[in-house]
Amino acid sequence: MPAKKKSRRTRLVVIAFVLLLVAGIGYGSYWSVGTVRASFPQTTGSVKVAGLSGDVQVKRDSNGIPQIYANTPEDLFRAQGFVQAQDRFYEMDVRRHLTSGRLSEMFGSGQVETDAFLRTLGWRQVAQKEYDTELSPSTKKYLQAYSDGVNAYLKNHTGAALSVEYAALKIAKGSYTPEKWTPVDSVAWLKAMAWDLRGNMQDEIDRSLMTSRLTTSQIAELYPSYPYKNNTIVDGGTVNPVTGAYEPDAASGGTTTGTTGTTGTTGTASTTGTTGTTGTTGTASTSANSASANVQSKLASLSNTLDAIPALLGPSGNGIGSNSWVVSGKLTTTGKPLLANDPHLAPQMPSLWYQMGLHCNTVSAACPFDVAGYTFSGMPGVVIGHNQDISWGMTNLGADVTDLYLQKVTSNTYLYDGKQVPFITRKETIKVAGGSPRTITVRSTKDDGPVISDRDSELRKVGGDAPVASAAPDRGSGYAVSLKWTALTPSKTMDAVFELDKATDWNSFRAAARDFAVPSQNLIYADTKNNIGYQAPGQIPIRATGDDGTYPAPGWDSRYRWKGYIPQSAMPYEYNPKRGYIVTANQAVIDKSYPYLLTEDWGYGTRSQRITELIKSKTKDNGLISMDDMREMQSDSSSEIAKLLVPYLLKINIKNDKGNYVGNAQKLLKGWDYSQDSDSAAAAYFNAVWRNVLKLAFGNKLPKELRPIGQCLTVPAVDQSGPVDDLNGHSKLVRECGQRAADQAQPDGGDRWFEVVRKILPDQNNKWWNTSVSVFYDGTGSGKKSTNRDELLAQAMTDARYELTAKLGKDINTWSWGRLHTLELKNQTLGTSGPSIVKWLLNRGPWQLGGGEAAVDATGWNAAGGYDVVWVPSMRMVVNLADFDKSRWINLTGASGHAYSAHYSDQTTKWAKGELLPWSFSEKSVAAATQDTLTLKP
Repeated sequence: MPAKKKSRRTRLVVIAFVLLLVAGIGYGSYWSVGTVRASFPQTTGSVKVAGLSGDVQVKRDSNGIPQIYANTPEDLFRAQGFVQAQDRFYEMDVRRHLTSGRLSEMFGSGQVETDAFLRTLGWRQVAQKEYDTELSPSTKKYLQAYSDGVNAYLKNHTGAALSVEYAALKIAKGSYTPEKWTPVDSVAWLKAMAWDLRGNMQDEIDRSLMTSRLTTSQIAELYPSYPYKNNTIVDGGTVNPVTGAYEPDAASGGTTTGTTGTTGTTGTASTTGTTGTTGTTGTASTSANSASANVQSKLASLSNTLDAIPALLGPSGNGIGSNSWVVSGKLTTTGKPLLANDPHLAPQMPSLWYQMGLHCNTVSAACPFDVAGYTFSGMPGVVIGHNQDISWGMTNLGADVTDLYLQKVTSNTYLYDGKQVPFITRKETIKVAGGSPRTITVRSTKDDGPVISDRDSELRKVGGDAPVASAAPDRGSGYAVSLKWTALTPSKTMDAVFELDKATDWNSFRAAARDFAVPSQNLIYADTKNNIGYQAPGQIPIRATGDDGTYPAPGWDSRYRWKGYIPQSAMPYEYNPKRGYIVTANQAVIDKSYPYLLTEDWGYGTRSQRITELIKSKTKDNGLISMDDMREMQSDSSSEIAKLLVPYLLKINIKNDKGNYVGNAQKLLKGWDYSQDSDSAAAAYFNAVWRNVLKLAFGNKLPKELRPIGQCLTVPAVDQSGPVDDLNGHSKLVRECGQRAADQAQPDGGDRWFEVVRKILPDQNNKWWNTSVSVFYDGTGSGKKSTNRDELLAQAMTDARYELTAKLGKDINTWSWGRLHTLELKNQTLGTSGPSIVKWLLNRGPWQLGGGEAAVDATGWNAAGGYDVVWVPSMRMVVNLADFDKSRWINLTGASGHAYSAHYSDQTTKWAKGELLPWSFSEKSVAAATQDTLTLKP
C-alpha cells in the first residue's frame, strides 16, 4: 500500500529551510524539499519486515507516540527496533559511536580526545563481556530481535532518507554509511547512563582542587555534614548479622522478603566525608601549603576531560537528580496508589526518552509483555513506566561507585605493596573522518582500573607534589590517576529491564531489582492491589576501613582496595510504610545506623522535604490527593533558599542609595510567596541576589580551576610551599582567570550551598562574609578591611540591581524570571558544533521557564555561570493505579528526531507549562486515540 508521510510544519518554514540550504550553508551545495522530507517515517499502510512470524500493528496517536501489538516477544522487540529506527536512528547512531569511542568516524578530528578517553574506559569491551557471559538466553534473544528490526529499516534507508543530519555529514565529512546494529550496541548504552549518574567523582576532584587555596577545615565547611533527621527515604532498619538481610523498622512497615546473604565488611570508618584521612592514605591536605599550582592545573585538566563526556549525555555533579514519589490509596481520591516521576537530565534535542507501548496480543507465559512508558532509543524494553499490574519510577541513588587512585609509576610499571607491577596494556586505533587514524596505548592496573591520566599531556604527571603523607612513595615527576568504577565490571542490568517490564507483584519486582547493578537507582513501586514500596538496588563497593571515598586513594597500598560489594539482600527497602507515602529526590537513603557506606555526598534533601511538605499539607484533616494534585506538585517552583534568606535581605539598609535605586528592587521581595514563576520579577531579583551572594562569599575564594571561564580575579599567589609574600610582608597578588565551563563551575547554587549558607547566616562575623579575598586568606588584605554578613548582603543586592538593569532594563516592572531563565533545545551534535545556520535549523527555543535550582520544578541553572537552564525534568509522568487509562505523561521534546517532523518538539510548550498528555494503555483506549496504523508484515 502507498505510504502516507506527513508534515504539519508550515509551508513557509519549509520554504525558508530549503532557500537557506540552497544558499549552500557554506558548502557550495544544496538540499531539496525531498531531502527535508525523505526521512519522515511511514506511519500508515504496510511494510514487509524480514524475520517476523506474524503481522505486527503499530498504532500512533496525535503526538506520534507508538503502541506496538505483536503475538510473540521476538516480533514485539523486532518491531520496537524498526519503529525507533524510523524516528530516532541518527540519535541511536551517535550514541553507539559515543559508547564505543568512535565519534571521530562521524565528526572528525575534534572528537579524538573524547574517543581516546572512552576507549580507555572500555565501555564497548565491558558491554561485549556482559553480552557474552552475563545475560540470560531470553535477553540475548530479545536484543537480537531488536537489532534485526533496526537493520530491516536500515536495509531500505540510507543518507538523507535516514535523517537530514546525514546529508549534512556527507557535505561536511564526505562518505559515511552507518553499520548494521548489533545487540552490544544496545547494551553499551547502559554504560553511558551509568557514567551520567556515576556519583561523587566530581566532588572528589573538586575537594582535591580546593586544597591549593583552602584548608581542610574550610573545605569541610563547604561540604557540611548531612542533616539526617527526618531527611531520609527509609525511616530506619538494620542488617541482620545472621542472614545478612536488611530488616526495616517496624514503624515503617514491611517484612523481609529478600534472599539471605553475607554481611561482609562494613567499611564505615569515616562519618564526615570532609576532612580527609591521615596516615598512609595521605590524600587530604591539612593546609594550602601541601599542594602546588602544578598539581591543581593537572587535576583541573582531568576535570575538563571528564566533563567533555557528560556534555553529550547530561550534567555531572550536583545538578543530576530526579523526583519520584508514590502515595498509598488510603491517601488518594482514587482509592489506589498514585505514582509520579520526573528524572532531571540535560536538555537535549530530541529528548533522551522515547515514549512507547509494547503489548502482546495475548498476555501469557509465552508472551508476557503488556507495558508502556519511557524507553531509550537504541535499547529494547521499557525503562520507566507501568505494565498491567505494577508501576515503577527511578531517581538517582547517588551511591559512590567510583574511586580515583593515585599511582606511583616507573617506566611501564606501577608500585603495589612494595613491588613494581606491569600494566595491562592494549592498543586502540581511532579512525578519523577526513584525517589519518590515531593509535593510542591504554594502560590498566590489575585492581584499580584504567589509567585515565594518560589521556592528556598535562595529566601524565598528575600527582606531582600531591597532598600525601610522608609514608607515600617518592613523588618523582608525579603520580598517575586511575579510575575504579563498578560499571567496568560486567553485570545483568539488561536482564533487569525485561524482568521489571513483566513483574507482577512486589516479590517479582524486588527480584528484578536485584540485577539492576548500574547505574544505582532509587526504585519506587506501586501495584493495582494497593501496595507501595521502595527498593535500593545497585552494585555498591565496600571500601577499606578509613576510606570514605571523598579524596583520591593511594594505589600503592592494598589496604585501600575494595573489599567486595554490599549484598543485595542487605540493601534498604520499604513496603507499605505506615505514613502512606514514599518520596525519593536524591536525599540520603537511610541514616548513619546503616552499617554500610553508600556515599558521603548525598543531595541535601531540599526537594524531598518540599514534596513531603506538600503531601502532608494535602492530606491533613483527612484530605486526599488527586491526579491534579500530583501534577501541580511536579510544577511547584517554591524557592527554599529564598524562604531562608529573604528575611535577612529585607532588614538590610542600603547606604548611599541615590533615588532608592536598590531599595526599589528590594521592595520586590516584600510579600513575595517565594514561587519562581516565569513572570515573577521578585524571583528574578532574588536569584540574582543569591548568585551574587555566592560569588562574593565563596566563588571569589575558590581556585581558578573551579571558577567559570572568563571570571578573572586578583588573588594572593601560592606556590609549593604556600602563599607567596611581597617585599612588604603582604601576600603577593596575581591575576587568575577561571577555567571551568559555565554549567560546571562552582559555587553552582545547589542545595549543598543552601546548607552552607544556612549554617553561617546567624554568624554576622563569620570569615566567609569577608568580600576581600586577601583578608580571607591571610588576614592582611594589603590594608583592606574585613566585611560582615550584612555588608556582604548589601553589596550582593546592589550588584544584582546593576546586573539586572543591564540584562532586563532599568524599569523593574518589566523584569521577569523567565527572561533570564531560558531553555534552548539543541541537537546533540550539529546543533552544538555545526555551522550557525545548521544550528538555527536543527535547534528549537528559547522558552522562558519558571522553576529553579533545587525546586521541585527543577529547571536547574548554575549560579556561578549564569541563569540559562542546564538541566530539566526530562519527562514527567503520573500513573493512576486505579485506571491506567487515566494516567498522564509528557516528554521534553517529541517522538521524532526529524527536525521538520510535526512531532519534533510538539510536546515542549505543554511541558514548559507543566501540562501532561493523556496516556492510553488499554487496547480500547489506544484504539480510540489512534490516528495512524502501520502494519509490519513477514
